[in-house]
Amino acid sequence: MHATPQRRQNLERLDNEPFDLVVIGGGITGAGVALDAASRGLSVALIERNDFASGTSSKSTKLIHGGLRYLKNLEISLVREVGQERAVVHKLAPHLVRPEKMLLPLIEGGSLGKLSTSMALWVYDFLADVEGDDKRVMLTKEETLEMEPLLREDILKGGGFYAEYRTDDARLTLENVKTAVKHGAVAVNYVEATGFVYDEEKKISAVQCRDRFEGRDFEISCDHVISSAGPWVDDLRKIDHSMNNKRLFLSKGVHIVVARERLPLAHACYFDVADGRMLFAIPRLRCTYIGTTDTPYKGDPNAVPVYVEDVEYLLRATNEIFPTVNLKMEDVESSWAGVRPLIFEEGKEAGEMSRKDEIFESESGLLSIAGGKLTGYRKMAERVVDRLGKQLHTEGEDLGRNSTRNIVLTGGPFRNFAEVLSYEKEIAEQLAAASLAPDRAPYLVANYGRQTPEIIDLARSRPEETDVARLAAAEAKWCIEHESALYPIDWVERRSGRLYFDMPSILPVLDDVLGVFARTYGYTEKDREQERQRVLDAIQWVSEFGHEKKEGDVQVD
Repeated sequence: MHATPQRRQNLERLDNEPFDLVVIGGGITGAGVALDAASRGLSVALIERNDFASGTSSKSTKLIHGGLRYLKNLEISLVREVGQERAVVHKLAPHLVRPEKMLLPLIEGGSLGKLSTSMALWVYDFLADVEGDDKRVMLTKEETLEMEPLLREDILKGGGFYAEYRTDDARLTLENVKTAVKHGAVAVNYVEATGFVYDEEKKISAVQCRDRFEGRDFEISCDHVISSAGPWVDDLRKIDHSMNNKRLFLSKGVHIVVARERLPLAHACYFDVADGRMLFAIPRLRCTYIGTTDTPYKGDPNAVPVYVEDVEYLLRATNEIFPTVNLKMEDVESSWAGVRPLIFEEGKEAGEMSRKDEIFESESGLLSIAGGKLTGYRKMAERVVDRLGKQLHTEGEDLGRNSTRNIVLTGGPFRNFAEVLSYEKEIAEQLAAASLAPDRAPYLVANYGRQTPEIIDLARSRPEETDVARLAAAEAKWCIEHESALYPIDWVERRSGRLYFDMPSILPVLDDVLGVFARTYGYTEKDREQERQRVLDAIQWVSEFGHEKKEGDVQVD
């Protein structure tokens, strides 16, 4: 396999140009940091050891939400910040960050009563500056059942109805990366940071790297480094010999996906579980997904398994609150599991640990940021780039102020969500005119926004036999050319989201998509079969579940 001219050009720039800043980690925080720093005028290199958003940033609950449950822990400043950020991020990409009214059923023996819920939601709205129709509404039992007939009637006491936003975390990351590139950053995936080079003052002067696509080692000369590597932040601190008593605690979160007809909710729901936790059930196009668990994790963060026990826990809790659906293991089409990189707090359970972010600064100048929530990525980036500004100030330089709240992400602009819905109708007409499936319009606009016509244009001239294959192949080609998709799994999982939300659509188009990647990257027949197997393995990984091994279990060969 060989790289594209664009990738080779980017790697040559990393190898030969000095940069003000290297950002390690291409998840949502790193993408936000790269955009923030580049928009302030710094020369920025962003590297990611796997694909962009391949870690935690494609494994969240996919909500831009204020963290209502953090009010219980009195994390007022966190709730205020992320609550207000919801509206900012929605404005930057309304096709990606979509309004999602949330129903909070109140049940007998639940964690919240009617009065406490009313007060909590009022405070929530107040902290987040919520206005107009988005303000919380308290519902009677009858009104709650009318809104969601599937709820269990005998324990239902009423409900709360309030505003949140739903997103695709991987797509949000990609659009931040692409917007950073528009502002001058160089962003390359499948490049691993393997070490640091230090000057005579023991400050980092370069990052040692390995191109994992073609197997070449090189160095990026730089003045500063920010590590936003999520669960791998401590690994880089160890390489830098700067670990201290502050460390990460990894918490595992599992989500499962069922077909919409098996859990046909009218609204997203946030509901109590018998053990005192709360879960989300969220409709999304043809699916409904349910999550999340919150348990300590000590395994490999590159491959976080979903166990039968995780799935049974989510199914049991869902069937308890929606008793007529009777979900079973065979109803689960897909799943995902990721780890949250929380800041360790002695004596606290995973669900009790703060979701606040924290910055670590080493004597070498390495800045590391960890913790935090998807919703707060922009403010996290602002804080760590501001901290970098203090380093620059001591060197006699000044850094401008953050402006990312006004930088529209690629895929826009849209004035508001109503314009997004109107645009979906335009795209449906364009698809029909091109003899393509008009019912794919909501999916395409949700993923690509105003970039969708470029994909339709590519599809018009493609030779694939079916309309579905023409569109999928065009989509894959566009993602290779504009979003650095190196492998078919990059498109299947993170660019299109099909691995999670449209599993039945993968196999009918897989040969055509493999053909696009094969022609672009010069696959041999062996390469092609290897990449096919990677996709098939991924399908098996998210849809088949083993049992968790407990301490003391004997492994039998």
